[in-house]
Amino acid sequence: MYSLSRIAVDFLQEHFAKKNLSGTAWYSILQANHSGTHGKGVIRGMHFQHDPFCEVKLVKCVQGSIFDVIIDVREGSPTFLQWFGAELSAENKRMMYVPAGFAHGFQSLSDYSEITYMVSAFYNKESERGIRYDDTTIKIEWPLPVSLVSDKDQAIPLIDSAFKGVILK
Repeated sequence: MYSLSRIAVDFLQEHFAKKNLSGTAWYSILQANHSGTHGKGVIRGMHFQHDPFCEVKLVKCVQGSIFDVIIDVREGSPTFLQWFGAELSAENKRMMYVPAGFAHGFQSLSDYSEITYMVSAFYNKESERGIRYDDTTIKIEWPLPVSLVSDKDQAIPLIDSAFKGVILK
């Protein structure tokens, strides 16, 4: 596990407040994660956690490139179940801000990709949920043919009328 300096945390808190993203708990980053993905077209995600374990994430691709996707799963949101995606790469140095109440996942666009992401809450297995990468309600437009998806992610049920999303407190 990595730790951020107080200066970096203060910068992030001030930066997000200026962008009207206050209340994102960046003053309490609890984890910095690093993961690697082997294989072009591999999809990882779309994961989220319910309150009180909702996470804010800041994602950066440090090797290769990915198509990073977020889905709004906040109950009552005007953009409920809409998705947004962008290419993150070691070359373009972009980062994706993932608000609380959003599912997150990505597709590797290179033979090998690595991402780092700062997270505002510890992972809680009982609170974890997901949206299937190919859910026809969401209709994510992945840029490459899908080459591999984990058994866990393939087992996520499709969204039905009972899905109400995440209630943020």
